[in-house]
Amino acid sequence: MSLFPAEMESERLRYERLHPDGIDAFELYEHVRVGAPDIEEITRYVTWEPYTQPKKAFDWVEQCGDQFEAGETATYVIRPKEGERAGELAGLAGLDPDWERRLAILGVWLRKPFWGRGYSGERAGRLLELAFDRLDLEVVAVTHDPENDSSRRAIEAYVDRFGGQKEGRIRNDIIIDGEPRDSIRYSISRAEWRRNRCD
Repeated sequence: MSLFPAEMESERLRYERLHPDGIDAFELYEHVRVGAPDIEEITRYVTWEPYTQPKKAFDWVEQCGDQFEAGETATYVIRPKEGERAGELAGLAGLDPDWERRLAILGVWLRKPFWGRGYSGERAGRLLELAFDRLDLEVVAVTHDPENDSSRRAIEAYVDRFGGQKEGRIRNDIIIDGEPRDSIRYSISRAEWRRNRCD
């Protein structure tokens, strides 16, 4: 039995654990390799670089599977449930708990064809439910690069919806292309989420 659910759903999306027993690592590689469609835009503000070989995708899937089984981090493949792109890999979502601080960090990246559909907020709502109802955490935080306006708008929308707050700029918080960068951090408490959730 795992601490994290192997599969979940929300209104329009299905979440499957990123695990060697699930996804074909070649499927992931096709979307995150050097030269994949829109990969430069997708990775502009993230802390990882496009893969140069399939082994990197296989190693990542193996690492995520180990972390999932150990109750350290939950990484999920996101797939739409309906529509012309139903079943396609839309991106990855993560929940990274810090058990001692009763805190989790949210993460997500989406392929460009899935931008602008509200998937980031829907995914956040589902992972907040996981963090607060199942994992009994007290706070969930999320950050974005200060220059990433799309992420800022998406994060501000769901943080506001769930009654959270902007905490401010954290200097030299992340590394992108080998350089330290600031991040903007937001958080939502369990009490705020419970007051503002829509069942």
